[in-house]
Amino acid sequence: MKPELMSELAASGRKPDVLFWVGCAGSYDARAQRVTRAFCSILDAIGYSYAILGDEEKCTGDPARRAGNEFLFQILAIQNVATLNQYEVKRIVCTCPHCFNTLKNDYPDFGGHYEVIHHATFLDQLIAEGRIRLKPGSERETVSYHDSCYLGRANGIYEAPRNVLQALKKDITEMERSRERGLCCGAGGCQMFKEEETGEKRINLERAEEIAGQNNTTVVSNCPFCLTMLGDGLKEADPAERIMVYDLAELVLQNLQR
Repeated sequence: MKPELMSELAASGRKPDVLFWVGCAGSYDARAQRVTRAFCSILDAIGYSYAILGDEEKCTGDPARRAGNEFLFQILAIQNVATLNQYEVKRIVCTCPHCFNTLKNDYPDFGGHYEVIHHATFLDQLIAEGRIRLKPGSERETVSYHDSCYLGRANGIYEAPRNVLQALKKDITEMERSRERGLCCGAGGCQMFKEEETGEKRINLERAEEIAGQNNTTVVSNCPFCLTMLGDGLKEADPAERIMVYDLAELVLQNLQR
């Protein structure tokens, strides 16, 4: 089912309950597109009212600001705020913690005041409200969980994704560096878009080796950058390819009772 556009709803005098901010990765990266489709499939299945901006959505400017191009960041922020305010957007949900952090914490400086929710929190709320019903009788599984920096340390959200995993009957083997002491996947600070500096080991390989050492076959995160970096690191740390990397939305969709 194709998501409705904010422009289409506005033309017919309707408003969605939430705007889904897809983000650059969710729009253009093949791996992150699967998360976008999974999240939309969940909302479609439960009949939740949402819409997207489509071509009117620009990059939030997070990579530009982290790379030091403040001028470009402010241009993008001003343009996005103008679009969001034109549609009188109140609530935004994101599948990317980078988009979430920027919209929530940076955009108020440019007149963008919204209730911004990361999809881990959103899914947790929908499960708690009974809007999302999960299949009964699923077998318990032990998984590894990676805290993304912009959801965890930057915004203090640790319990929501763990609550979702608990509802999915997933037992978490916590890594030594987790929660407030979580280790970056290696993509933060715009490192996703440049070659790493010379060092002894790539950060994503360091993290992937920790995951491989837990002897689980599933690692879960909730960030498109983390999915890419962990997947790449595990190609070296787990040459047998026994460990699969999933986003929370993908696991919820797999276990959704329709």
